[in-house]
Amino acid sequence: MKIAVFCASSPKVPEKYFEAARRVSAALVKAGYGIIYGGGAVGLMGAVADEALKLDGSITGIIPRFMVDVEWEHKDVEDMIHVETMHKRKELMVHGSSGIVALPGGTGTLEELFEVLSLKKLGQYSHPIVVLNTDGFYDGLLQQTRKMVEEKFMRPVHNEMWSIVDRPEDVVPAIENAKPWDKNSINFAAV
Repeated sequence: MKIAVFCASSPKVPEKYFEAARRVSAALVKAGYGIIYGGGAVGLMGAVADEALKLDGSITGIIPRFMVDVEWEHKDVEDMIHVETMHKRKELMVHGSSGIVALPGGTGTLEELFEVLSLKKLGQYSHPIVVLNTDGFYDGLLQQTRKMVEEKFMRPVHNEMWSIVDRPEDVVPAIENAKPWDKNSINFAAV
């Protein structure tokens, strides 16, 4: 089983996020999961890959060619897939996974997370989605999704599509204990 990890590529984020990324990667490897990630060598992406490689874990990178051209590709990840577009990268990451972990990140991470949540809402992705809320990083997002429910943009059950954890050590248990999600969820996707 492979877990897709969505995360930041910025090398300038605070160290606490790098430490959490390394701990998540180690926990996934120790639990026997393979990792699929965005193929980058820096930022949290690089930390996830470096830790998996250090522990002899299975890691697959998927990276668009234009990112290879600007030398963002992790040179030590042997299982690297080159694609033409960001869309194809995300498609392969999602459809090749048995679960998703979203670490703190920027617009790309949020876009990936929300697309997979939308797929799950529509019954197109039934696997666990776990969000690591390191030091309250996603508190504002969680407030927004609660407001979406309060204002009837989503049903309350849609906030059960994902698990939110605060510590890297809680990621694997959240994957393994995730509430089953029915592939027929499209029947209650609309409010």
